[in-house]
Amino acid sequence: MAANEQGDAFAELVELTRHLRSPEGCAWDRAQTVETIRPHLVEELHETLEALDANDDVRLRDELGDLLFIVVFIARIAEEDGRFDIAQITRGIDAKLRRRHPHVFGDLEASTPDEVRSHWETTKLTEDSHADRRSILDGLPRELSALLTARRIQEKAAAVGFDWPGPADVLDKIEEETAELRAEIDGGATERHEAELGDLLFAVVNIARFLRIDPEAALRKTNLRFRKRFGLIEDRFRGEDLRDVGLEAMDRVWEEAKEKERKGEL
Repeated sequence: MAANEQGDAFAELVELTRHLRSPEGCAWDRAQTVETIRPHLVEELHETLEALDANDDVRLRDELGDLLFIVVFIARIAEEDGRFDIAQITRGIDAKLRRRHPHVFGDLEASTPDEVRSHWETTKLTEDSHADRRSILDGLPRELSALLTARRIQEKAAAVGFDWPGPADVLDKIEEETAELRAEIDGGATERHEAELGDLLFAVVNIARFLRIDPEAALRKTNLRFRKRFGLIEDRFRGEDLRDVGLEAMDRVWEEAKEKERKGEL
């Protein structure tokens, strides 16, 4: 699609949103505020992530459309309140991207993703919108999951050189943290369990970062695999009390489910 066609399509969405909010439009759309639309933003974001995890292009295209509509919708509410409009949003992100890509639009040399990230993170602290930040670790959303917060903290620290030399060192750290947790469990005291488990999880997120894996997506996919496999166990023993079935019988079905996954049958 040509650039002008893309622009026309976006302009049509902006106009449609304006109409929905107008007196001649939809009563439900008119009644929405930034606060009432917030849960829909969260829902659409998670539905988009599910489509990404499923590698479903048809669903992903649909969910991205829903997400885009929510963005345009919030911008329309802000425009009605005289705060800002969609043009200011698009011009703002255009300027920000150009400013943060001096290796593309300027003279800076940055040939690797790590060099680009390092410049990106340090440049943020010089921008007026980040003037209140005292640390490179400031500014992470409060509602970001703990897994993603850990990853972003590690990425930000790594951008200024505070990082492990390589994945082998992180794996050693995981083994160290596992041993420390085991020692606390074997010792019988419980007051250190949470701290040691937190250290272990943080180390696991680090290896995910080195492998360029999103830990949140990895865990979501594992959750999905577990649900599918456990669902087969429930189907196999439908009508029976699983507590009476026993672990050995359930584990046999679990292994069957893993084999079906390997063959693409599940």
